[in-house]
Parts: sequence; structure tokens; C-alpha cells
Amino acid sequence: MTTAGDIMHRGAQWIPAHETLDRAAQLMRQLNVGALPISDENERLCGILTDRDIVIGCVAVGHDPSEITAGDLAQGTPRWIDSGADVDEVLQEMQGHQIRRLPVIEDKRLVGMISEADLAAHLSDDQMSAWVESVYASR
Repeated sequence: MTTAGDIMHRGAQWIPAHETLDRAAQLMRQLNVGALPISDENERLCGILTDRDIVIGCVAVGHDPSEITAGDLAQGTPRWIDSGADVDEVLQEMQGHQIRRLPVIEDKRLVGMISEADLAAHLSDDQMSAWVESVYASR
């Protein structure tokens, strides 16, 4: 059985909710990623911040990224998966919520992220085709 832990990208890092968006952008550049999970003061997932969120939700509306925090842009209920979950559960979670990145949690701590690239590297062509169709079909 292939698990979330088998296909995830290890080394994901939180951005604390109190950190500013300019700091988030710097961390994204340093890590070469387009998304960061947002943590509350107890290192619990409270959202995901993307580079697009920073541009659309801050810069494009004339806000200063040094004054807006990651927590200010956290919206909705964050989705995540346990590292021991089967890859079919990963696909269900991502397809069901039409998400492209999924934090992986183990013992209540962030241990990795699953992205489209991770799926492409580990799924069969049929699985990937079904995932792409379900996530992108209604967008």
C-alpha cells in the first residue's frame, strides 16, 4: 500500500499566522515553493498561504505586505491528511475539495506536503488523468 508519507515532499515548513506576507514571500523564495501551511501559536494548521494569495489578496488591492499577516489571509477550514493514509484517501481528499496542495500531518505535526508534482511522480497515468479532470473540470 502506498501512503501519503511515501509520496509527500518532506521538509515542508510552517509560516506562523503572525508573520507578515513579505516574510512569507521571502520564505517561499528561500524554499522554492509556492505555498506554505499557516500555523497558529500551538503549531496547528490554520490555513495555507499561496504566492497567488499574496498577489491577489494583498498587493493587487493596494495593501502593504509588510503590514498584512499570513493569518489575515487564512480562510475556510484547512484540509490535511495523515502520513499513514492510503494514496486513494489522498486523491479523495484533494478531488473532493478541489485542492492542489495537501499538508501531511503525523502525530499532530507537519511532516510534508503533497503537490501536483508529487502526484505526477507517483500515480499511474489513469489515476493522474482522473485527478486532473476532477480538480480542474469545474474551474
